[in-house]
Amino acid sequence: MEFPADRRYHPEHMWARLKGKIVTVGISDYAQDQLGQVKYLDLPEPGQEVIAGEEMGAVESAKSVSDLISPVTGEVAAVNLELEGDPALVNQDPYGDGWIAKIVLEDLDQVEALLEAGEYEASLG
Repeated sequence: MEFPADRRYHPEHMWARLKGKIVTVGISDYAQDQLGQVKYLDLPEPGQEVIAGEEMGAVESAKSVSDLISPVTGEVAAVNLELEGDPALVNQDPYGDGWIAKIVLEDLDQVEALLEAGEYEASLG
């Protein structure tokens, strides 16, 4: 399993990568592995306000349905529409083509409050 160091991680298994005032978020490699084959994603809507630690959508796999928990607070600027036609991108490339949403941050410091890669990996036991 990989945990790229250029991202921060939320305890609910979401990653966040900051570029300017925009954070790209997705599901961690660990989470996609635990879910199994992703079948469907209920994505947030562009323009939707999301709050750190609260549900912003859902992911359905062969094993379960799980909430997508926003790692940051802000406004959804874009969602990965490719996931509608090919939700398995989350499994195949969770840190690349399988990204979920891009969020415009209200407070840039909130990314620093998330776990670093090593801290996240250690939290998995």
